[in-house]
Amino acid sequence: MRSLNKIFAAAAVAFLSACAGNQDVAETRRYVEPRFDDELKIELAVNKIDIVSEFTPSFTRPNVEHLFPVSIEKAARIWANDRLVAADFDSNRVAEFIIKDASVTEVEEKASQLFYKDNLKYRATLAVVLKISSANGQSQAQTSIEAWRELTMPIDTSIEDKEKYWNEMVYKLLEEFNTQMEENIHQYLNMYVKDSHLIKEY
Repeated sequence: MRSLNKIFAAAAVAFLSACAGNQDVAETRRYVEPRFDDELKIELAVNKIDIVSEFTPSFTRPNVEHLFPVSIEKAARIWANDRLVAADFDSNRVAEFIIKDASVTEVEEKASQLFYKDNLKYRATLAVVLKISSANGQSQAQTSIEAWRELTMPIDTSIEDKEKYWNEMVYKLLEEFNTQMEENIHQYLNMYVKDSHLIKEY
């Protein structure tokens, strides 16, 4: 009987572990990077597209990008994979999608009035350069963009609510980036966009 109790106890522990594991998976899947694969591809007249990040998280405040459940840097990489396509394999040109900044800073703001709560102010920044170069590395054209958003919340906001607001912040940042970068590409790199009907005069 004692052995049977041990088996039941072991089974209970295994069941609880499985539940915890499933819950962890569910929590991980709650926050996913924004995707843009349902939008038209931007076909560039290049042989290949290199995605490079020059941004290194500091892991020290006021920088808090490492706390976000959705990484701005990873979201930018996914955007490039979703929207940009190399469409001229006979070309000697290369496109570089360079992530310069993907940071988030947190600043505590004291309440301006008595009995009001202090706030936390967040600023998320995504700065990217898209450069077209020849095979020997000579730059032919480029465009850059810096998109940012700010968010303020009470200092005693729960971590669960913080993550929800942070997630919304990243989605809105990438939506703005998506719109602005597409406009920049068609305006400043139109010579390297396949089948582009836009003629930019300088």
